[in-house]
Amino acid sequence: MYAIVNTGGKQYKIHRGDVLRVEKIPGEIGSSVSFDKVLMFSDGKNVSIGRPVLDNVAVKGHIIEQGKAKKIIVFKYKRRKRYRRKQGHRQQYTAIKIDNIEA
Repeated sequence: MYAIVNTGGKQYKIHRGDVLRVEKIPGEIGSSVSFDKVLMFSDGKNVSIGRPVLDNVAVKGHIIEQGKAKKIIVFKYKRRKRYRRKQGHRQQYTAIKIDNIEA
């Protein structure tokens, strides 16, 4: 059994028991999270595809971590023009453990 959900402008294929790292969602560690934008659901035999979303399917989980990803370096450079810009960025994320998929 799996579902495809849309959150943070991205789509994720999830199974029950998965740990998912998504864009930052406000909430405390241990609080519950529900994904309502389910695009596709499969129970192993039947596949349901939403147009655009499925109304009768919800994915439940809880937050296990709020954190920041590794730093990436953004470096802009133009040769012979004395132009250099260095900037770092750490993207915030939320780790979610999927409890169940309710159909």
